[in-house]
Amino acid sequence: MNFLDGGDDENDKEKEEEAERERQEAIREAEERRKEKHRKMEEEREKMRQEIRDKYNIKKKEEVVEQAPQEEPNPLMRKKKTPEELAAEAEQEDLDDFTKLKNSIETQVNEIKTQIEGKCSLQ
Repeated sequence: MNFLDGGDDENDKEKEEEAERERQEAIREAEERRKEKHRKMEEEREKMRQEIRDKYNIKKKEEVVEQAPQEEPNPLMRKKKTPEELAAEAEQEDLDDFTKLKNSIETQVNEIKTQIEGKCSLQ
């Protein structure tokens, strides 16, 4: 038995620290590859979207996005939305173009229906 294992403990700690650094580096590289892959996929999708817009003469909606200086996004640390913000988002979804069109068509159909019912009388 060797009672002087002090040197081995330091070696083990150094090896563990090196392994941890390598693991962190591998994680970071994998994350960068994933982000690059998704960026390329989004570029391809945007090209396809633009081809469709060109084919059907659709104008792209210009979204004005105010970006505050962001640090590393962390989904666990994001700001929780208040009930008012959630209600506002739900209302915005309800007010999209297709919903507006659907509501206006339904209103027109109901008006025509009441006009027809008023002119027709069954005895």
